[in-house]
Amino acid sequence: MESKAVQSTSRFDALKWLVVFVLIAVGVVGNQYFSAESVLYRVLALVGLGLVAAFVALQTERGRRFATLLKEARVEIRKVVWPTRPELVQTTIIVVVFVLVVALILWGMDSLISWLVAGFIG
Repeated sequence: MESKAVQSTSRFDALKWLVVFVLIAVGVVGNQYFSAESVLYRVLALVGLGLVAAFVALQTERGRRFATLLKEARVEIRKVVWPTRPELVQTTIIVVVFVLVVALILWGMDSLISWLVAGFIG
């Protein structure tokens, strides 16, 4: 009995995704068709269609799982310990110095190899 419920949900989900894709297609085609109209009106229409498409997409199983994922990610981001400004500046300086040192080493190796190859070629 459960498989029938899941199957009907997936059938309706497929219909909902079809509606989402049709809304997106209407937005793309409408934007081209009304290219002579003001950009403001076209953008407002696209934003409206996008919001409706997002609402319909969130009504599907995948959409609900995606919304749950976003909520959980937001909770996890709150748990992050962000660096203080001095830590950030110090780490940035260390990275920049390291990159410059590696660049100088690579430049030196490239110059040495070029000099050796030029010596062999004559």
